[in-house]
Amino acid sequence: MSSTNFYSSLGGLPPQTELLSSKAVFTTAYAVIPRTVMTDIVTSLLPHWSGTRAWVLSRPMTGFSETFSQYVMEVQPGGGSDRPEPEKRAEGVLFVVEGEMTVEFEGTPHALRSGSFAYLPAGSAWTLWNRSAAPVKFHWVRKAFQQVEGLEPPPALFTHEDNHPISPMPDTEGRWGTTRFIDPNDVRYDMHVNIVTLEPGAVIPFMETHVMEHGLYVLEGRAVYRLNKDWVEVEAGDFMWLRAFCPQACYAGGPGRFRYLLYKDVNRHMALW
Repeated sequence: MSSTNFYSSLGGLPPQTELLSSKAVFTTAYAVIPRTVMTDIVTSLLPHWSGTRAWVLSRPMTGFSETFSQYVMEVQPGGGSDRPEPEKRAEGVLFVVEGEMTVEFEGTPHALRSGSFAYLPAGSAWTLWNRSAAPVKFHWVRKAFQQVEGLEPPPALFTHEDNHPISPMPDTEGRWGTTRFIDPNDVRYDMHVNIVTLEPGAVIPFMETHVMEHGLYVLEGRAVYRLNKDWVEVEAGDFMWLRAFCPQACYAGGPGRFRYLLYKDVNRHMALW
């Protein structure tokens, strides 16, 4: 059963009476970009896109998180691009949170709606257009593909969360689970974008400390997240950006379930030069 309440209410501008206190923070280990700062004045326009604006949530930064960039895209009816990706080495993942759009990949059209997922290999030919009567909003995660000699490139994927049951973590009675769009055993892929779901009261019960970088966009609900040495309250629409080895844990307090879109780099040796 697909979700119909992914957070997508970006834009606007706070009133002059708004207090300036905020949980927005950028540290050497992590950043929190709350939904309250994703206003109209921080959007970007992209070359060769029409009727489109983007909120840039992350970008490669030396000494911080270096593997990926993540956008929230808003495309108006009739908008889109015949030249969406300027970098031949860039692979991409699209995840739709509101509306409908059409991605034409290697000459074949694919209709995407809220909950749809697409993986687009590096160097592939694709276009994206909103042919509906309402705006479409989606996440676009971009990464430079790491080719491996003797390993064939990964194929494109077009699917929907309805087709991927939540896989529960062991010994959690189904209270903590992951929706995996890409087979975790397929080493052709060097990135994963999953949905993590925690029911009220569920926890990540240890301080995860690992080599993968993360982008975590809260799709639904709220929780208290441990980031390095700090506990931070987060809610739908907030973005957490973690460099490698940043300790992390989570407690989902409810009242509803807590879900986030999770990026991580996987399946490659560490570059030594």
